This record gives sequence, structure tokens and C-alpha cells, in this order.
Amino acid sequence: MSPRNQTEIVDRKTSRQDWGTPLDLYSALYAEFEFTLDVCATDDNAKCGDYYTSEMNGLILPWRGRVWCNPPYGRDCALWIAKAATEYAKGNCEIIVLLVPTSTDTRWFHDSVLGKAELRFIKGRLRFEGAKYRAPFPSMLVIYRR
Repeated sequence: MSPRNQTEIVDRKTSRQDWGTPLDLYSALYAEFEFTLDVCATDDNAKCGDYYTSEMNGLILPWRGRVWCNPPYGRDCALWIAKAATEYAKGNCEIIVLLVPTSTDTRWFHDSVLGKAELRFIKGRLRFEGAKYRAPFPSMLVIYRR
């Protein structure tokens, strides 16, 4: 196998968890929800003028307004879902929209999402900003709103 092919395989099975939201998806959601805060961003992929980076740690900072969240897709995803459910229950946010893997068999889905939020399943597999390939999993939107 050539080095180029090995790189492609590693790229496909990357451990990276901070992929940027596809701009076309975000633009459509922004038109509907007019987000004011991106709680899980980098300086390079922030979707709102007001945003939290991993160094700032959106898991400990307060959320407010109309929140967008594309959390890391590893084990910490559950922490972001729980934070969203908590912030919403406190009344701190008018709306919270999360882009997450479709994982309807997980504890976080049953504890924090099912029956508590609107769900929108995304047709097909997303290609995140900076990714060479489409995601190896389906995605969904979790929407908490008043």
C-alpha cells in the first residue's frame, strides 16, 4: 500500500472530534433560528460573532440567547447534551440547537433528549468542514425551544 493510501485510511478513521459545521447546513439553520452564541467553536470555525472555544470551556460558562452547538463527537458529546438540557431547563436560552450523531440507543439520548426536545434527522451523511470524506455516521439536530 502506498503512503498516500495509508494517509487516506487514517484520515477516514481519524480521532479528530472538532469538525466544523457544513456551511450550507448552518446557513439554513441560521435563517430559521438567528443564533447569537456558538458554544463549541474554534477561532477558525466559529459560526457566530459571540463564541466559546475549548480553552474557554463552554461546558462551564453560562449559555444565553439563541445557541448553536456542534459538540465534539466523542465521549464528551453526552456532557454537551446534558449541559444543553440543563441550560434550557434553567430558562437561560430562548433556543438551543445541537448537531449530534444519531445515537438513539445511548443513555444521553434517553435521559436528555427523548421527549424533551424536537428532533430532526438529517438525510444522508454530512461532510464536515475540513473533512475529506463524509461522516461515517448519520446526524441529527436536537432542538430545545420555548
